[in-house]
Amino acid sequence: MPWVFGLSQDADDEVPVRTRLWCTVVMIPAAAFCCLMQCAFAAQRYMDEPQNGMYVWMIVSTLLAFVFPFLLVARSRYPELVFWLCCAVVLVFPYDPMLLLMALTALLARRSSTKRTVRVVGVATVIAVGAHLRDALNTPESSLWHMIFAKPHTGRNGVPLEMLTGETPVVVTAVCVALIEVAIATLIGLHIRSRANLQTVKARADAATSHAATLQSDLNNQQLADAIAAEAHDTLAHSLSLLALNASALQAEAGKLEPSAQTQPLVRQCEDIRRQAAGALDEAHAIIDMLRHPQRAWEQLIPSDETALTRDSLDALVGDARNAGMRLNTWIDIQQLSALDEGIGKIAYRAIQEGLTNARRHAPDAPVSLEVTANPTHGVHVHVSNPAPPTATAKTGATDSTTRATSSSASQTTPAQSPVIQDSARPTRIITPHDGSHSHNGLAGLTARIASAHGACRYGLDERLVFHLDVRLPWIASARR
Repeated sequence: MPWVFGLSQDADDEVPVRTRLWCTVVMIPAAAFCCLMQCAFAAQRYMDEPQNGMYVWMIVSTLLAFVFPFLLVARSRYPELVFWLCCAVVLVFPYDPMLLLMALTALLARRSSTKRTVRVVGVATVIAVGAHLRDALNTPESSLWHMIFAKPHTGRNGVPLEMLTGETPVVVTAVCVALIEVAIATLIGLHIRSRANLQTVKARADAATSHAATLQSDLNNQQLADAIAAEAHDTLAHSLSLLALNASALQAEAGKLEPSAQTQPLVRQCEDIRRQAAGALDEAHAIIDMLRHPQRAWEQLIPSDETALTRDSLDALVGDARNAGMRLNTWIDIQQLSALDEGIGKIAYRAIQEGLTNARRHAPDAPVSLEVTANPTHGVHVHVSNPAPPTATAKTGATDSTTRATSSSASQTTPAQSPVIQDSARPTRIITPHDGSHSHNGLAGLTARIASAHGACRYGLDERLVFHLDVRLPWIASARR
C-alpha cells in the first residue's frame, strides 16, 4: 500500500473521477473570495492599531488568501492530503470554510471507503461550525454574521451598528448554515462518486458485451474454417494423395525400363512429379491444420528458410521450375537480403512463386521471363512475363468490342482480357466468367497481401498479348539488426 506524506491510499478505494478544468477555474476564485471576505471583517478591530501583532497577522492572512486556494489543483492526485491541509488552513487563519468544503467534496468523490467518509465528514463538520462560530462570536463590527443581522444603513459611515436580534439567533443561524454547507458538500461529493462508478460499470458492461460479440464472431469464423478444412481434406487432399500415388507408380514402372538416353530423363521427371506431388500434399495438410488450429497459424506463417527471399530459396524455386520443363530466363540482382524484413521477403517470394505457377498453369509451353531486383535504394521489384497461349489469343480476337472495353480480368485465359496492364489500386475489377479457370483468385490474394505491405501490384495483357505481373515492395529493414 503506497504512502504519501503519511496518508494511506488504497488502489481499490480510488474512484476514477475526471477533473475538469472549468471546475478548477471557478473553484479557486470562489474560495479566495470567501476567505478574503471573512478575513476583511475579522481585521476591522485591528485597523486602528498598526503596531499590534494581530494587524500584521491579518495582513499576512489577506495575502495568503490568494495562495491557499491553489491547493485545490492537486485534489485529483492527492485528495486526502489536500483535505487535511485545507482543514489546517481554516483552523489557523480567519477564513470562511468554503475552501475546506470544496476539498471535502473532492475527497468524497475520489475515495469510496466508508470509514474515511465518516471520518472526514465529522472533521469537516466540526471545523466548519467552529469557523462560523469564530465569526459570530466576534465583536459586531468585526463579524460578517452580525452585519447580516444588523439594521439597514447602520455599521458604516460613522453610524453605530444596531442589531435586529440578540446574539443567540445569530449563533444558532451560523451553526445551522455550517451544517447545511457540510451536508451540501457531502451530497455533491457522493453524487459525483456515484456517477463515476456508474460510468465505470457501464464501461465494463460495454467491454463485456464487445468481448462476447468477438467471441461469437470467432466461434462462427472457426466453424466456417472447420467446414472449409473438412471439405479441403475430403477433396483436395484426396486428389493430391491419388496424384502422389500415381506418380510413385509411374516412377516404379519407369524404373523397370532398360537404362538408355531416352529413359533416364523420363525417370528423373517421374521422380520430380512424385516429389512435387508429395510436397503439395504436405502443404495442403499444413493449410488444413491452420484452418483447424488458428492459434498455431501465426507460427506457421512466420517466414521460414523455404519461403523467405534468400539466394538458396530463389535458386531452389528457379531450379524446380526448370526441372518441370519451363523455359525460364532470369535477370536477378539482389543485395543485402540479410537486412530485409522477413515479412517483405516472404511476400516477394510468394509473388515470384505465384507468377511462375500462373505461367505454368496457363501457358505451359511459352517462354517465361523473370526479373528480380532488391536493394535498399529501390526496394524490391519482381516482374514475370510470358506470351499468352494461342487459345487465349484466339478467344480474345473472337470477343466483341463491348466486352473487350469493359473487361479487366486477372486471368491469362480470360476471353475478355483487356490489352492493358491492370493496376491493383483500382477499387474493382470486372471479371468475365470462363470455364474452369480460377487463376484470378491467386492474383487477387497476392494483390491484397502486397497492398497490406504498402506495395503495388499490376498485372494483365499488353498490346502484344504478353501477360505481365509487376510487383513493387518497399524496403523495410529487419528489426533484428
